[in-house]
Formats: sequence, C-alpha cells, structure tokens
Amino acid sequence: MSEKELRRSKSVFPIGTVMKLTDLSARQIRYYEEQDLINPMRNEGNRRMYSLNDIDILLEIKDYLSDGINMAGIKRIYELQENKEKDYEQEMAKIMTDDDVRKILHDEFLTVSGLSAKTTHSFLDQNRIE
Repeated sequence: MSEKELRRSKSVFPIGTVMKLTDLSARQIRYYEEQDLINPMRNEGNRRMYSLNDIDILLEIKDYLSDGINMAGIKRIYELQENKEKDYEQEMAKIMTDDDVRKILHDEFLTVSGLSAKTTHSFLDQNRIE
C-alpha cells in the first residue's frame, strides 16, 4: 500500500466533520454504516472516526441516490466492484507464480553477471566430472 493510500485510509474525522463535508445527517451516515457500505473505525472512547476513503464512499452514495439508484442497487454496485477486485487479484496470482519470479530473478542475475543460461550450461557440461 502506498503512503498516499495509507494516509487516505487513516481514520481521523469525527462524524461532525463528516456531516459538514458531505451534507449528510448523522442518521444517514449511521444508516450507510448499518448497510455495510462504510465501516468507520472506533477510537478509545468508542466514537466513530472516518477516513478520507469513507468520505469518498459517502459522497459516491449521495451521487448514486441523486441519480435515482436505490440502496439495493448501490449495494449491488459495490458488490460487483469487490468481486471484480477479487477476480483481478486471483488472475494476477495465476499469471505470476513464485516459480515465475524465481526464473525471472535467475535470468536477471545471469544477465547482470554477464553470463547467459547457454554459457552457464556449456561451462557445466564441459567441466562435468564423470
């Protein structure tokens, strides 16, 4: 995770500030939390603390609602986005295995050292102890 993403995910805003930034009521914000659309962190005093990412989601929800999309539709949009991200991660895992990474590193070491796989194999074949 990049430093920028770490900062955006840091929960530092109390609900009052979020209300001012989003023009949503505390009840609306809590309702979206009940619907599992956002998950604010809790501080030591058990108060909800929101991140910039949470605020972005709240503003997105507000836009979806103004576009006429109901809560079931909004939930479905986020569900599809989450599934798409999971599918992408699984596809990336299939594309690049540990063996692939090892082979790439091995080839890079050979290239940097000035040797090639062909040269290495020839050397080993010539100096094989029988």
